[in-house]
Amino acid sequence: MSEIFAGVRVLDVAQNTFAPAAAGVLADFGADVIKIEHPVRGDPQRGLMTAAVQPSIGGVNLGMAQVNRGKRSMGLDLTSPDGIDILYALARRSDVFLTNFLGSTTTKLKIDEESIRDVNPAIIYTRATGQGPLGPEANRPAYDATTYWARGGIGHSFTRQSGDRPPRPLPAFGDRTGAMNLAFGIAAALFRRERTGEGATVDVSLLSTAMYQNSSTAVYSLALGQDWTERSAQITNPLTEMYSTKDGRWLALCMLHSDRDWPDFCERIGRFDLLKEPSFADAQGRTTHSADLVAELSATFASATLDEWRERLAGLRGAWSPVQTVLDLAEDPQVIANQYLPEVEQGGGRMVQVVPPPVQFDGRPPVLKRAPEFAEHGEEILLDMGYSWDDIARLKNGRVIT
Repeated sequence: MSEIFAGVRVLDVAQNTFAPAAAGVLADFGADVIKIEHPVRGDPQRGLMTAAVQPSIGGVNLGMAQVNRGKRSMGLDLTSPDGIDILYALARRSDVFLTNFLGSTTTKLKIDEESIRDVNPAIIYTRATGQGPLGPEANRPAYDATTYWARGGIGHSFTRQSGDRPPRPLPAFGDRTGAMNLAFGIAAALFRRERTGEGATVDVSLLSTAMYQNSSTAVYSLALGQDWTERSAQITNPLTEMYSTKDGRWLALCMLHSDRDWPDFCERIGRFDLLKEPSFADAQGRTTHSADLVAELSATFASATLDEWRERLAGLRGAWSPVQTVLDLAEDPQVIANQYLPEVEQGGGRMVQVVPPPVQFDGRPPVLKRAPEFAEHGEEILLDMGYSWDDIARLKNGRVIT
């Protein structure tokens, strides 16, 4: 089942992270993904390493390693007649066409939906956009930091107090979620085509991704006529709060049914006296006197280290978790047991840990392959299509391919 998309060919005419990460997920599960790159500059993400925007190790571009693993790369000039002919020939042989170029750019290059459908009516044409394919700003450039995080309301929702500076987003934070949405849309479209023979157009935007991910807050706020993020910043249940430990680490509690979990919780933290306090006898009382209870629990959790709390809370029925660093994840027994951080050989013996898709089939993780070097497979792809070595030499001399 790790080869669930075996036999599916994806034409990845995209750059940076949002759309390419979706193609990477399909490649992880067996799809043959051909990545089309600019014949000179390649995917702009390759340049982010030399620009010190993305890190590298041993010459390996870590952004490319995570996003583009398992693909074949071809450098192709889409502005040349020969280049667009090659792309159309590839589209005829492909099941999915994926792009995040602006609509105006796809029209200029003649890789818009109409042009691609002229050569393959049954193809799954997939558009990854910033603000959506319609509306006055459909052709406005977008990154996840601007459209997903800022415009989509995510940054505001993570701002604790009104007027505070919103926190900065993590690298490609919304791109990854958007990529999984794209992968789902493509899979669903392929399923429908299998049943009906009909192609489809799949649209996912960073704006819609942010709104769906934050849909509980959006629905609550719109229905109540009040910004739910401001209300949720108030502590109404002290058993759904974060507390600092003696060694400066943090614990997150999420005991929504606090009446059920309250006795066991008090026993685990050694605060039997709280059970006898009438103010804290039920959920309503703990809400009414939340400031007092938070102060008591803060003092208690500050009296022991994170490791000590791990041991004392190990059998607690209610939900809790340490607030881990990313480096902690490499030692997390659940991460290890479920193979959530596998190593992939990137060439030259260099092993790099990457994060696989959050989906497994039949209890087995996908077998991951390395990301391609720039234009590594151009000759191989053209030979498979029936081009001769003389044809390839002519195209290289004409700077149509790399």
